[in-house]
Amino acid sequence: MKVLALSGSNADNSFNEKLLKVIIKNLDYKYDFDFATVKGLPMFKEGVEAPKEILDLGEKVGEADMILIGSPEQQHSVTSALKSALEWLSSSVHPFHDKPVVIVSTSPMPQGGARSQTRLKSILAAPGFSAHVFNGDEFMMGIAPQQFDEEGNLTEPGTLKFLNHFFDEVDDWYAQLTK
Repeated sequence: MKVLALSGSNADNSFNEKLLKVIIKNLDYKYDFDFATVKGLPMFKEGVEAPKEILDLGEKVGEADMILIGSPEQQHSVTSALKSALEWLSSSVHPFHDKPVVIVSTSPMPQGGARSQTRLKSILAAPGFSAHVFNGDEFMMGIAPQQFDEEGNLTEPGTLKFLNHFFDEVDDWYAQLTK
């Protein structure tokens, strides 16, 4: 299965990007990963044709069997960079139509990006998306600065164990969805 891991952060030292890279590293035997980021994409502007960078991202989304979004939380919502990229994609090329989407998050705060995930699920339910969003177990890792070592590996073995369990549930959901 081809999975696009999409970082919703434009931060230079993104914990959510680190989380996606841990997932890619530890589950590459199971999925064919591609990585993309919203970092550096132009802000959405209504009435303007989507720029090449957005069209390229839309193509990556369209080619993937499933999208894995690492969604940071800012001001109790998704980042403006992620929201902007999604606005482009929902108004110009619509690559999320019938696309399975899984959301993970981490945050320096104890809640682990819970409000970001809730808000992102709401956004993906809006017209222009028609995505199938995984609503089983949720992966939200709090206190992010303590969760990674200097090489970007997880410091708590139980977290990796739960990630594997989480993706077993994702696999079951995906199998049911694509029957």
